Amino acid sequence: MTYALIIILAYLLGSIPSGLIVGKLFYGIDIRQHGSGNLGATNSFRTLGVKAGTVVIVADILKGTLATLLPKFFGVDESIHPLLIGLVAVIGHMFPIFAGFRGGKAVATSAGVLLAYVPLLFLFLVVVFIISLKICKYVSLSSMIAGIFAIIYALIRTFLTGDWPLLIVVTALASFVIYRHRTNLSRIKNKTEPKVKWL
Repeated sequence: MTYALIIILAYLLGSIPSGLIVGKLFYGIDIRQHGSGNLGATNSFRTLGVKAGTVVIVADILKGTLATLLPKFFGVDESIHPLLIGLVAVIGHMFPIFAGFRGGKAVATSAGVLLAYVPLLFLFLVVVFIISLKICKYVSLSSMIAGIFAIIYALIRTFLTGDWPLLIVVTALASFVIYRHRTNLSRIKNKTEPKVKWL
């Protein structure tokens, strides 16, 4: 019963549509009707501005972090792996029950999962993302590159420590990120993908 409750709570946490809430509550804007139509932080930045985008990305990260810590909060972290619960939250973020099952692209919430489990990996990926963004100016491409580096890190850690759950979940998360950015790759190829101008 406890496990089922944790899974449901993780999904509901992931389903909280931060971008939709911030847009409607403070700006009277449904961001699904603007920009890319996505509920994630990138569209929030473009549609609502830096302050709102920052709030959304922090909220989306924390969703993944809190969900991953649920087994610890309930005292069952020895019998249910926290990464699996974090994965459920990411699924909730991508397919939120509170927003018609049309959610974000899994980047920030995945990062939050890693922040809870391997803070060093989270920091490493932030650096990779910023460097990549500085070079290419594409948020989508930088997100995918960070996902690939996450797999490489997980491979090395698994080889050294036998942390197979990390490798499995990171591979799943990176796959989500890359698959959900597939249309962005087409736009990059056609040179129609927006570039960031502030970095």
